[in-house]
Amino acid sequence: MKHTSRGDVSPFLAMEVLKAANARESQGKTVYHMEVGQPATSAPAPVLEAAKNALDTKSIGYTEALGIPPLRQAIANHYREMYGIDLDPKRVVVTTGSSTGFLLSFLSLFNPKDHVVLAEPGYPAYRNILGSVDVEAVGLPCGPETNFQPTPELIDAIEGPLHGLLVASPANPTGTMLTPDELEKLIKYCHGRGMHFISDEIYHGLTYGQKAVSALSYSDDVIIINSFSKYFSMTGWRLGWMIVPEDLLGSIERLSQSMFISAPALSQYAALAAFDCKDELEGYIHNYAKNREILLRELPKMGLDKFAEAHGAFYIYVNVSHLTDDSLKFCQRMLNECGVAATPGLDFDPHRGHEYIRLSFAGATEDIEGAVIALRKWLS
Repeated sequence: MKHTSRGDVSPFLAMEVLKAANARESQGKTVYHMEVGQPATSAPAPVLEAAKNALDTKSIGYTEALGIPPLRQAIANHYREMYGIDLDPKRVVVTTGSSTGFLLSFLSLFNPKDHVVLAEPGYPAYRNILGSVDVEAVGLPCGPETNFQPTPELIDAIEGPLHGLLVASPANPTGTMLTPDELEKLIKYCHGRGMHFISDEIYHGLTYGQKAVSALSYSDDVIIINSFSKYFSMTGWRLGWMIVPEDLLGSIERLSQSMFISAPALSQYAALAAFDCKDELEGYIHNYAKNREILLRELPKMGLDKFAEAHGAFYIYVNVSHLTDDSLKFCQRMLNECGVAATPGLDFDPHRGHEYIRLSFAGATEDIEGAVIALRKWLS
């Protein structure tokens, strides 16, 4: 059967590693899961209770395409409390996870053959979703010298027309963050060049020592993508949101109506309780911080001392070039020989990723401690 080139995207290696790790576990073998960015915790207790109550009292059907009004208002309130930003709730778009937000953004902002700049290393779904809608992802090599983040100077070196920049702070896979000045400088740079600015803020709230700043603090003419998956620990509920300029709302709404109808109603009703769970969520963050400290302390003792400063998210991006020139095979061996599941850097950087692996510390502390022991033994 003939098919289009839109499906010819790179595999998501983190999910391939998860599949292999699950197969190993099904054979009764130990696996330390450090491959996927998924909290080990469930949704907070009030969210679960709100879902049960909705099942008993609500009709779980379609909602408005942009989301139920109470949730859009709750998200707007969240921006006032977290960032001191007064946000009109009508600019909030509730989505089926962040992935839908990226797709809606790309479809509404870019024409086929437009060029969008992405930092490398970066989340692989960005390029895959862009490619599926015939928009060209322009990889921007970013290294330790810029904290793995883009700068105007790096972008200036790219030849040809550019139509957009997608930035993540904190970033996946590095956990690095832009300073407020760096973020503002990038936004002004994009506005000056007529480039759309998309800010992936999925890991906001998951920071260690410095607070993340929203791009909305510097401009209303930006697109914000966020999710209930990471900070709110609601990965399987498939719920996210966008903040968009008013002149983009009509386009986003029409696309959303036709492609998705609405985000899952049950998840929307449950998420109304998420903003009242700060104490429970802070406990989750305390666990991530503890896991992070374990890895920052123990990895250098094993000779794994070249990694990004993970000031946010729950990943450490480790240079293993002294051990291998093939991170995919290295991760396969590591899983098979010591049970530690990690993601090859090739997932995030097709050009230099063969020298890196990503370790997620979103799991339980005992799993992180077990992984450290297994890794130390294996590497020695």
